[in-house]
Amino acid sequence: MESFSSMVVKLDDIIWSMFLVCLCLGVGFYLSVKLNFPQVRLLSEMVRLLFSDKGTEQGISSFQAFATTVGARVGMGNIAGVATAIYVGGPGAIFWMWIITVIGAASAFTEATLAQAYKNVTKDGVFVGGPAYYIEKGMNNRTYAIIFAVVAVLGPGILMPGVQINSLVTVFEEAFGVEKIITGVVCCVILAFVVFGSIKRISRLAEILAPVMCMIYIGLAVVIIGLHISEVPAMLALIVKSAVGMEPLLAGIIGSAVSWGVKRGIYSNEAGMGCGAIVSAAAACSHPGKQGLIQAFSIYVDTLLVGTATAMIVLLTGTFDISDGQGGLLVNNINGMEAGIKWTQHALMSTYGDWAGQLLAIIIVLFVFTSLTGYCYQAEANMSFLTGDSPKAAMMMRAAFVAASFCGTLVNADAIWALGDIGYGLMAYSNIFAIVLLAPMAKQLLEDYEAKKAAGKDPDFTPEDFGIADYTGAWKNK
Repeated sequence: MESFSSMVVKLDDIIWSMFLVCLCLGVGFYLSVKLNFPQVRLLSEMVRLLFSDKGTEQGISSFQAFATTVGARVGMGNIAGVATAIYVGGPGAIFWMWIITVIGAASAFTEATLAQAYKNVTKDGVFVGGPAYYIEKGMNNRTYAIIFAVVAVLGPGILMPGVQINSLVTVFEEAFGVEKIITGVVCCVILAFVVFGSIKRISRLAEILAPVMCMIYIGLAVVIIGLHISEVPAMLALIVKSAVGMEPLLAGIIGSAVSWGVKRGIYSNEAGMGCGAIVSAAAACSHPGKQGLIQAFSIYVDTLLVGTATAMIVLLTGTFDISDGQGGLLVNNINGMEAGIKWTQHALMSTYGDWAGQLLAIIIVLFVFTSLTGYCYQAEANMSFLTGDSPKAAMMMRAAFVAASFCGTLVNADAIWALGDIGYGLMAYSNIFAIVLLAPMAKQLLEDYEAKKAAGKDPDFTPEDFGIADYTGAWKNK
């Protein structure tokens, strides 16, 4: 197992080289400039749109699509991932996590808008889409589309789900003393019940759980901020100084700060990976720009709120020791990726007492289940693309997904996180070039949306006006 762990960690390092980090930053900035920063200009419109479109028999509502993508994004990347980024890259990693969030929102807008514009309706009358669909229809490249679909089955379906279960069983063992294998079995049985349902069941679950889990977790962080309010200015200064190498004791790890901040920011919010675009395509709305703006807003909720909450928890509770740039006394006996989740747990316990560690374990159950159900839908949508809506293939995908999730209880944390990073990295390479090449179409769609809004209309969309062939009639009854 050690040789396997070493192999996947090395592969992770190759895929997530500084080239990919710079690529994600560069593409996010390019799209922000090309689209004139819609993630900033249209922030109030994003909030308004959350409740603008209701679900139909063919598609879920705007809020359900938002909640499902938030549910999929808000997971262990926001808790264990953010804490680990600080553990390895120092507080400066948080600054770079914020940067990739703001510019990455433009990537999220682009991919979600394209996913809506090029979506299909299945034989069962349900909307489906995502990068594979807009690559095939928008770029007229079936081969490239198949490559993305295979990667999207492999990533969310096989490589990524184990991270969520691994963190869940780790924190339950720490909080309640329950053996990892027992927690893993129970979770996967419940997971199987949910994922063998449909996107309707997934969206209903996410709609209920996503806001609850976010508010509770953020509430814990707000109390900690209040208790340490006098220390907040110095902590924010430390984040900025260490991000740009101005903090002497942390200057030597500025490269790690950039790399881990971007890497964990993307793992947290999935901007540019194509994951959110897959769920976005399932929504019923009158114009693609609406879902683009809603998904851009979900990036903020995920990372600027939930991810930052973790940063506040671990940096304000006295558990970070700047003298060594590492995790501090409470976690200095823990090695590797497991340090992240246990550090956050101990940081909460240092403020609230042992019960907070148990509460975090319960919150993580909610994070994990919404993340996993989102992953499953993403993988299944791409399996559908590859197999032509084969029910048998969908059932096999779900079974493989549950099995892959359970592997998170059997494989060590370093290897399982490396596998998850590999999955995200492969999706990044597969999707990011497509959204750059299709950026002119996203710009046209945004300009059309804004022009109709300026004219006092509720923006609607006719694919043929943009040269998009709606073969399946997905926009027929918009």
